[in-house]
Amino acid sequence: MVEYSLSELAEHVDGRVEGNPDCKINHVATMSNAKAGSICFHTSPKYKNELLITKASAVILQERNVSDCPVSSLIVNDPRVAYTKVATLLYQEDKSGLPSGIHPSAIVGNNTKFGDNVWIGPNCVVNDNVVIGRNSRLGPGCYIDDDVYLGENCELIANVTILKRCKVGSNGLIFPGVVIGADGFGQVNDKGKWLKVPQVGNVIIGNDVEIGANTTIDRGAIEDTKVGNGVKLDNQIQVGHNVHIGNDTVIAACGAIGGSTIIGNNCAIGGAVGFTGHLEVSDNVIITGRSLVTQSITEPGVYSSSTPLEPNKKWHRNYVRFKQLDEMARRIKKLEKNIEK
Repeated sequence: MVEYSLSELAEHVDGRVEGNPDCKINHVATMSNAKAGSICFHTSPKYKNELLITKASAVILQERNVSDCPVSSLIVNDPRVAYTKVATLLYQEDKSGLPSGIHPSAIVGNNTKFGDNVWIGPNCVVNDNVVIGRNSRLGPGCYIDDDVYLGENCELIANVTILKRCKVGSNGLIFPGVVIGADGFGQVNDKGKWLKVPQVGNVIIGNDVEIGANTTIDRGAIEDTKVGNGVKLDNQIQVGHNVHIGNDTVIAACGAIGGSTIIGNNCAIGGAVGFTGHLEVSDNVIITGRSLVTQSITEPGVYSSSTPLEPNKKWHRNYVRFKQLDEMARRIKKLEKNIEK
Protein backbone atom coordinates (compact mmCIF):
# COMPACT_ATOMS: atom_id res chain seq x y z
CA MET A 1 0.00 0.00 0.00
CA VAL A 2 1.36 3.44 -0.98
CA GLU A 3 1.50 5.88 1.92
CA TYR A 4 2.46 9.54 2.22
CA SER A 5 2.62 12.02 5.06
CA LEU A 6 0.29 14.98 4.89
CA SER A 7 3.28 17.32 4.54
CA GLU A 8 4.46 15.36 1.48
CA LEU A 9 1.00 15.67 -0.08
CA ALA A 10 0.96 19.39 0.71
CA GLU A 11 4.22 19.81 -1.15
CA HIS A 12 2.84 17.80 -4.07
CA VAL A 13 -0.21 20.10 -4.46
CA ASP A 14 1.41 23.35 -3.29
CA GLY A 15 -0.83 23.51 -0.22
CA ARG A 16 -0.46 24.28 3.49
CA VAL A 17 -1.02 21.95 6.46
CA GLU A 18 -3.10 22.90 9.47
CA GLY A 19 -2.72 20.23 12.16
CA ASN A 20 -0.45 17.18 12.13
CA PRO A 21 1.92 17.27 9.14
CA ASP A 22 3.18 13.74 9.92
CA CYS A 23 -0.17 11.93 9.79
CA LYS A 24 -0.11 9.10 7.24
CA ILE A 25 -2.46 9.01 4.26
CA ASN A 26 -2.96 5.87 2.17
CA HIS A 27 -6.39 6.18 0.56
CA VAL A 28 -9.19 8.57 -0.38
CA ALA A 29 -12.75 8.42 0.94
CA THR A 30 -15.95 10.40 1.28
CA MET A 31 -16.24 12.40 4.48
CA SER A 32 -19.06 10.21 5.80
CA ASN A 33 -17.16 6.94 5.28
CA ALA A 34 -13.65 8.11 6.10
CA LYS A 35 -11.42 6.49 8.72
CA ALA A 36 -7.79 6.57 9.85
CA GLY A 37 -5.54 6.94 6.80
CA SER A 38 -8.28 8.58 4.70
CA ILE A 39 -8.12 11.91 3.00
CA CYS A 40 -11.21 13.58 1.54
CA PHE A 41 -12.14 16.99 0.19
CA HIS A 42 -14.75 19.60 1.04
CA THR A 43 -16.12 22.30 -1.28
CA SER A 44 -19.83 22.83 -0.60
CA PRO A 45 -21.71 24.20 2.44
CA LYS A 46 -24.23 21.44 1.69
CA TYR A 47 -21.81 18.97 3.30
CA LYS A 48 -20.82 21.03 6.34
CA ASN A 49 -22.43 18.56 8.77
CA GLU A 50 -20.40 15.71 7.29
CA LEU A 51 -17.24 17.78 7.67
CA LEU A 52 -17.99 18.46 11.35
CA ILE A 53 -18.11 14.75 12.20
CA THR A 54 -15.67 13.21 9.71
CA LYS A 55 -13.24 10.54 10.94
CA ALA A 56 -10.73 11.18 8.15
CA SER A 57 -7.08 11.73 8.95
CA ALA A 58 -7.17 14.88 6.83
CA VAL A 59 -9.48 16.98 4.66
CA ILE A 60 -8.55 19.05 1.62
CA LEU A 61 -10.36 22.39 1.81
CA GLN A 62 -10.14 26.14 1.43
CA GLU A 63 -8.95 28.52 4.14
CA ARG A 64 -12.48 29.69 4.96
CA ASN A 65 -13.52 26.18 6.07
CA VAL A 66 -10.61 25.40 8.40
CA SER A 67 -12.48 26.36 11.59
CA ASP A 68 -15.17 23.74 10.83
CA CYS A 69 -12.69 20.88 10.34
CA PRO A 70 -12.16 18.60 13.39
CA VAL A 71 -9.09 16.90 11.89
CA SER A 72 -5.93 17.98 10.09
CA SER A 73 -6.42 20.13 7.01
CA LEU A 74 -4.67 20.47 3.68
CA ILE A 75 -5.43 24.06 2.65
CA VAL A 76 -5.48 24.90 -1.05
CA ASN A 77 -7.17 27.29 -3.47
CA ASP A 78 -9.06 24.60 -5.39
CA PRO A 79 -9.86 21.44 -3.39
CA ARG A 80 -11.10 19.49 -6.43
CA VAL A 81 -7.87 20.01 -8.33
CA ALA A 82 -5.78 19.16 -5.27
CA TYR A 83 -7.87 16.05 -4.58
CA THR A 84 -7.37 14.88 -8.16
CA LYS A 85 -3.60 15.23 -7.86
CA VAL A 86 -3.55 13.45 -4.48
CA ALA A 87 -5.74 10.57 -5.69
CA THR A 88 -3.60 10.18 -8.81
CA LEU A 89 -0.49 9.96 -6.63
CA LEU A 90 -2.00 7.45 -4.20
CA TYR A 91 -3.46 5.17 -6.87
CA GLN A 92 -0.87 5.35 -9.62
CA GLU A 93 -0.34 1.97 -11.25
CA ASP A 94 3.04 0.33 -10.88
CA LYS A 95 3.87 -0.79 -14.41
CA SER A 96 7.38 -1.97 -13.68
CA GLY A 97 6.37 -5.65 -13.61
CA LEU A 98 4.03 -5.62 -16.61
CA PRO A 99 4.92 -7.85 -19.57
CA SER A 100 6.21 -6.63 -22.90
CA GLY A 101 6.41 -8.35 -26.24
CA ILE A 102 3.76 -10.16 -28.28
CA HIS A 103 1.31 -12.64 -26.78
CA PRO A 104 1.33 -16.03 -28.56
CA SER A 105 -2.31 -15.63 -29.60
CA ALA A 106 -1.73 -12.24 -31.24
CA ILE A 107 -1.38 -11.85 -35.02
CA VAL A 108 1.15 -9.33 -36.33
CA GLY A 109 1.52 -8.36 -39.99
CA ASN A 110 4.49 -7.35 -42.10
CA ASN A 111 6.76 -4.32 -41.77
CA THR A 112 5.57 -3.35 -38.29
CA LYS A 113 7.73 -1.14 -36.07
CA PHE A 114 7.40 -1.43 -32.30
CA GLY A 115 9.26 0.70 -29.77
CA ASP A 116 10.77 -0.61 -26.53
CA ASN A 117 8.47 -2.21 -23.94
CA VAL A 118 5.45 -2.46 -26.24
CA TRP A 119 2.86 -5.09 -25.27
CA ILE A 120 0.56 -6.73 -27.83
CA GLY A 121 -1.98 -8.61 -25.73
CA PRO A 122 -4.04 -11.78 -26.24
CA ASN A 123 -6.04 -12.11 -29.46
CA CYS A 124 -4.88 -8.76 -30.85
CA VAL A 125 -4.53 -8.27 -34.60
CA VAL A 126 -1.95 -5.79 -35.87
CA ASN A 127 -1.88 -5.44 -39.66
CA ASP A 128 0.87 -4.31 -42.03
CA ASN A 129 3.00 -1.16 -41.78
CA VAL A 130 1.87 -0.28 -38.26
CA VAL A 131 4.06 1.89 -36.02
CA ILE A 132 3.61 1.69 -32.23
CA GLY A 133 5.71 3.87 -29.95
CA ARG A 134 7.58 2.72 -26.85
CA ASN A 135 5.75 1.76 -23.67
CA SER A 136 2.40 1.50 -25.45
CA ARG A 137 0.08 -1.36 -24.57
CA LEU A 138 -2.68 -3.13 -26.47
CA GLY A 139 -5.07 -5.02 -24.23
CA PRO A 140 -6.99 -8.13 -25.28
CA GLY A 141 -8.83 -8.17 -28.57
CA CYS A 142 -7.59 -4.91 -30.10
CA TYR A 143 -7.57 -4.54 -33.90
CA ILE A 144 -5.04 -2.20 -35.52
CA ASP A 145 -5.46 -1.86 -39.28
CA ASP A 146 -2.87 -1.11 -41.99
CA ASP A 147 -0.66 1.99 -41.80
CA VAL A 148 -1.84 3.07 -38.35
CA TYR A 149 0.47 5.18 -36.18
CA LEU A 150 0.17 4.91 -32.38
CA GLY A 151 2.44 7.11 -30.28
CA GLU A 152 4.37 6.48 -27.08
CA ASN A 153 2.86 5.58 -23.70
CA CYS A 154 -0.60 4.80 -25.07
CA GLU A 155 -2.92 2.32 -23.40
CA LEU A 156 -5.72 0.59 -25.27
CA ILE A 157 -7.62 -1.19 -22.52
CA ALA A 158 -9.35 -3.90 -24.61
CA ASN A 159 -11.32 -4.44 -27.84
CA VAL A 160 -10.30 -1.13 -29.39
CA THR A 161 -10.45 -0.79 -33.19
CA ILE A 162 -8.27 1.67 -35.11
CA LEU A 163 -8.80 1.49 -38.87
CA LYS A 164 -6.54 2.26 -41.82
CA ARG A 165 -4.11 5.20 -41.78
CA CYS A 166 -5.40 6.77 -38.57
CA LYS A 167 -2.93 8.42 -36.20
CA VAL A 168 -3.00 8.64 -32.41
CA GLY A 169 -0.47 10.77 -30.54
CA SER A 170 1.38 9.97 -27.33
CA ASN A 171 -0.04 9.35 -23.84
CA GLY A 172 -3.46 8.28 -25.10
CA LEU A 173 -5.91 6.34 -22.94
CA ILE A 174 -8.59 4.50 -24.94
CA PHE A 175 -11.31 2.42 -23.30
CA PRO A 176 -13.07 -0.74 -24.55
CA GLY A 177 -15.32 -0.60 -27.58
CA VAL A 178 -13.84 2.55 -29.12
CA VAL A 179 -13.79 2.62 -32.93
CA ILE A 180 -11.52 5.15 -34.64
CA GLY A 181 -11.71 5.58 -38.39
CA ALA A 182 -15.02 4.00 -39.38
CA ASP A 183 -16.59 5.57 -42.47
CA GLY A 184 -18.46 8.81 -41.98
CA PHE A 185 -22.16 8.81 -42.86
CA GLY A 186 -22.04 10.16 -46.40
CA GLN A 187 -24.94 9.37 -48.70
CA VAL A 188 -26.40 11.06 -51.77
CA ASN A 189 -29.78 10.33 -53.31
CA ASP A 190 -29.86 9.35 -56.98
CA LYS A 191 -33.48 9.07 -58.15
CA GLY A 192 -34.60 7.41 -54.93
CA LYS A 193 -31.51 5.26 -54.44
CA TRP A 194 -28.86 6.10 -51.85
CA LEU A 195 -25.27 6.13 -53.07
CA LYS A 196 -22.43 5.87 -50.59
CA VAL A 197 -19.90 8.70 -50.81
CA PRO A 198 -16.35 7.32 -50.45
CA GLN A 199 -14.78 8.37 -47.15
CA VAL A 200 -11.12 8.89 -48.03
CA GLY A 201 -9.90 11.09 -45.18
CA ASN A 202 -8.29 9.91 -41.94
CA VAL A 203 -8.56 10.54 -38.19
CA ILE A 204 -5.74 12.48 -36.53
CA ILE A 205 -5.72 12.45 -32.71
CA GLY A 206 -3.32 14.56 -30.66
CA ASN A 207 -1.37 13.88 -27.47
CA ASP A 208 -2.80 13.29 -23.99
CA VAL A 209 -6.26 12.36 -25.28
CA GLU A 210 -8.69 10.15 -23.37
CA ILE A 211 -11.51 8.39 -25.23
CA GLY A 212 -14.31 6.73 -23.25
CA ALA A 213 -15.93 3.36 -23.83
CA ASN A 214 -17.88 2.80 -27.06
CA THR A 215 -17.14 6.22 -28.46
CA THR A 216 -16.79 6.36 -32.25
CA ILE A 217 -14.75 8.83 -34.30
CA ASP A 218 -15.44 8.73 -38.05
CA ARG A 219 -12.79 9.31 -40.69
CA GLY A 220 -13.10 12.38 -42.89
CA ALA A 221 -14.94 12.35 -46.19
CA ILE A 222 -12.09 14.08 -48.05
CA GLU A 223 -9.94 15.82 -45.44
CA ASP A 224 -9.23 14.55 -41.91
CA THR A 225 -11.24 14.39 -38.72
CA LYS A 226 -9.08 15.97 -36.01
CA VAL A 227 -9.04 15.73 -32.20
CA GLY A 228 -6.66 18.16 -30.50
CA ASN A 229 -4.19 17.73 -27.66
CA GLY A 230 -5.57 17.18 -24.18
CA VAL A 231 -9.12 16.42 -25.32
CA LYS A 232 -11.21 14.22 -22.98
CA LEU A 233 -14.16 12.35 -24.51
CA ASP A 234 -16.60 10.48 -22.28
CA ASN A 235 -18.42 7.24 -23.15
CA GLN A 236 -20.72 6.71 -26.13
CA ILE A 237 -20.01 9.86 -28.11
CA GLN A 238 -20.44 10.01 -31.90
CA VAL A 239 -17.90 12.23 -33.65
CA GLY A 240 -18.88 12.67 -37.29
CA HIS A 241 -16.65 12.99 -40.35
CA ASN A 242 -14.45 16.08 -40.71
CA VAL A 243 -15.20 17.27 -37.18
CA HIS A 244 -12.43 19.28 -35.52
CA ILE A 245 -12.25 19.34 -31.70
CA GLY A 246 -9.88 21.93 -30.26
CA ASN A 247 -7.21 21.46 -27.61
CA ASP A 248 -8.25 20.75 -23.99
CA THR A 249 -11.95 20.48 -24.73
CA VAL A 250 -14.02 18.02 -22.67
CA ILE A 251 -17.24 16.36 -23.86
CA ALA A 252 -19.55 14.36 -21.58
CA ALA A 253 -21.34 11.14 -22.50
CA CYS A 254 -23.84 10.45 -25.26
CA GLY A 255 -23.13 13.53 -27.39
CA ALA A 256 -23.55 13.51 -31.18
CA ILE A 257 -21.43 15.84 -33.28
CA GLY A 258 -22.60 16.23 -36.86
CA GLY A 259 -20.12 16.27 -39.72
CA SER A 260 -17.80 19.23 -40.37
CA THR A 261 -18.49 20.85 -37.01
CA ILE A 262 -15.55 22.79 -35.57
CA ILE A 263 -15.40 23.03 -31.77
CA GLY A 264 -12.85 25.42 -30.28
CA ASN A 265 -10.24 25.11 -27.55
CA ASN A 266 -11.04 24.81 -23.84
CA CYS A 267 -14.74 24.10 -24.32
CA ALA A 268 -16.89 22.05 -21.92
CA ILE A 269 -19.79 20.18 -23.53
CA GLY A 270 -22.41 18.57 -21.27
CA GLY A 271 -23.98 15.15 -21.64
CA ALA A 272 -26.24 14.30 -24.60
CA VAL A 273 -25.56 17.57 -26.44
CA GLY A 274 -26.27 17.40 -30.17
CA PHE A 275 -24.67 19.39 -33.00
CA THR A 276 -26.47 19.46 -36.33
CA GLY A 277 -23.27 19.77 -38.38
CA HIS A 278 -21.35 22.38 -40.41
CA LEU A 279 -21.17 24.66 -37.35
CA GLU A 280 -18.38 26.56 -35.63
CA VAL A 281 -18.09 26.93 -31.85
CA SER A 282 -15.81 29.57 -30.35
CA ASP A 283 -13.09 28.85 -27.80
CA ASN A 284 -14.08 28.80 -24.10
CA VAL A 285 -17.71 27.84 -24.60
CA ILE A 286 -19.75 25.86 -22.06
CA ILE A 287 -22.87 24.04 -23.31
CA THR A 288 -25.17 22.52 -20.70
CA GLY A 289 -26.53 18.98 -20.95
CA ARG A 290 -29.13 17.89 -23.52
CA SER A 291 -28.81 21.11 -25.50
CA LEU A 292 -29.28 21.07 -29.27
CA VAL A 293 -26.86 23.28 -31.18
CA THR A 294 -28.30 24.29 -34.56
CA GLN A 295 -26.25 27.41 -35.32
CA SER A 296 -22.68 28.56 -34.81
CA ILE A 297 -21.56 30.06 -31.48
CA THR A 298 -19.21 32.98 -32.02
CA GLU A 299 -18.72 34.30 -28.47
CA PRO A 300 -17.37 32.57 -25.32
CA GLY A 301 -19.95 31.95 -22.59
CA VAL A 302 -22.48 29.48 -21.22
CA TYR A 303 -25.26 28.25 -23.54
CA SER A 304 -28.36 26.12 -22.93
CA SER A 305 -31.38 24.98 -24.90
CA SER A 306 -33.00 22.07 -23.06
CA THR A 307 -36.25 22.38 -21.08
CA PRO A 308 -35.96 21.56 -17.36
CA LEU A 309 -38.04 18.78 -15.88
CA GLU A 310 -41.48 19.71 -14.44
CA PRO A 311 -44.69 17.87 -13.44
CA ASN A 312 -46.34 16.22 -16.41
CA LYS A 313 -49.61 18.17 -16.21
CA LYS A 314 -47.78 21.48 -16.11
CA TRP A 315 -45.55 20.39 -18.98
CA HIS A 316 -48.61 19.56 -21.12
CA ARG A 317 -50.11 22.99 -20.46
CA ASN A 318 -46.85 24.71 -21.32
CA TYR A 319 -46.50 22.61 -24.46
CA VAL A 320 -49.94 23.76 -25.64
CA ARG A 321 -48.86 27.36 -25.01
CA PHE A 322 -45.67 26.72 -26.96
CA LYS A 323 -47.66 25.70 -30.04
CA GLN A 324 -49.70 28.92 -29.70
CA LEU A 325 -46.67 31.24 -29.59
CA ASP A 326 -46.71 32.08 -33.29
CA GLU A 327 -50.41 33.01 -33.23
CA MET A 328 -49.95 34.98 -30.01
CA ALA A 329 -47.03 36.90 -31.54
CA ARG A 330 -49.19 37.91 -34.53
CA ARG A 331 -51.99 39.08 -32.22
CA ILE A 332 -49.58 41.12 -30.11
CA LYS A 333 -48.10 42.72 -33.19
CA LYS A 334 -51.61 43.59 -34.44
CA LEU A 335 -52.54 45.08 -31.06
CA GLU A 336 -49.35 47.16 -31.05
CA LYS A 337 -50.27 48.60 -34.48
CA ASN A 338 -53.78 49.41 -33.24
CA ILE A 339 -52.34 51.18 -30.19
CA GLU A 340 -49.99 53.20 -32.40
CA LYS A 341 -52.95 54.30 -34.54
